[in-house]
Amino acid sequence: MQTRKVELTRKTAETDIYLKLDLDGSGVYDIKTGIGFFDHMLNLMTRHGMLNLELRADGDLEIDGHHTVEDIGICLGQAIKEALGDKSGINRYGHAMVPMDEALLLAALDLSGRGHLELSVEIPSPKVGDFETELLEEFLRALSVNGGITLHVTQISGRNSHHIIEGIFKALGRALRQAVETDSRANGIPSTKGVL
Repeated sequence: MQTRKVELTRKTAETDIYLKLDLDGSGVYDIKTGIGFFDHMLNLMTRHGMLNLELRADGDLEIDGHHTVEDIGICLGQAIKEALGDKSGINRYGHAMVPMDEALLLAALDLSGRGHLELSVEIPSPKVGDFETELLEEFLRALSVNGGITLHVTQISGRNSHHIIEGIFKALGRALRQAVETDSRANGIPSTKGVL
């Protein structure tokens, strides 16, 4: 099997990002974004996705976290897409339902090449720690569009903002792990079109 590792950088007037991703990792992370709660969520996604992720982000946090969070989504989506190559032999689809105390979250995705986000969640608090909760959608959209991922995230239950967001990132990691894994019975690209 080809190596599925990617290293990339993105530098703008708003952010400076370095990212190193291994799709066939063991859940090892070294993540520093300047937003503590977001670091924690990315750590969870990485661990549950059995990815290896090294990430450094220096953004204009004196304004707010928007540019940093969105640009990390852009970079992670691009890295996933590049690491997958032509997607030959992968499962393509993945889903996970994760309970987090009173919260229950579902993530389902298709590595379709068509970036699309359907997000159906209600987060009660405007902030959790130093993370503005409305930025969750910005991250997920940037990840989906730049990764060519059709992503559905649905909240089945939940009242605690931390629990809801944590459940989303754990479910996303587990769904991604399932989708990128290779199938020994698969022959070629998992599409009747012959391309994804």
